[in-house]
Amino acid sequence: MEHVLLSVHVLAAIVFVGGSAVAASLFPRYAPVAATTPSAPGHDPSAAPPPDTDPAGERNRAVAASMHRITRGYALFGLVVPMAGIALAIVQGRMGEIWINVSMALTLVAGLLLATQIYPRQREALRNPGGTRPLRRLSMLAGIYNLVWAAVVVLMIVRPGSEAGA
Repeated sequence: MEHVLLSVHVLAAIVFVGGSAVAASLFPRYAPVAATTPSAPGHDPSAAPPPDTDPAGERNRAVAASMHRITRGYALFGLVVPMAGIALAIVQGRMGEIWINVSMALTLVAGLLLATQIYPRQREALRNPGGTRPLRRLSMLAGIYNLVWAAVVVLMIVRPGSEAGA
């Protein structure tokens, strides 16, 4: 049973947490931004484009909407990861180990960050495109989300305070 739980835990983490992390990270690149008005007072047409424009033409609302759906869907399926992890820790008798508890706390932080900050900001960016500043903040939040998951992975590998050792 342990092998099945461990396999489900690891595969779900790779596929679902990894998928939501990639989608959350890619969303700001493709999210639409409001068009800037080149006829604004004092605008010099020969000057460099304002910072809120997209000279590379990467913006694509359809791709951003797909990244938004993937972020949500994979995050929901990703709930399997902590459920399988907790079941595995119970089966192995490791619920009291510090690395398990810290990993669970970090998983909660990542989930709350996704549910309360990243996903709602993605939805808002799709509904009301603005400048690039909110997208840069969203990109930063996605980076923090990814770093939290990286810390969980390190804890899973190193297992500090483990009674069984790594």
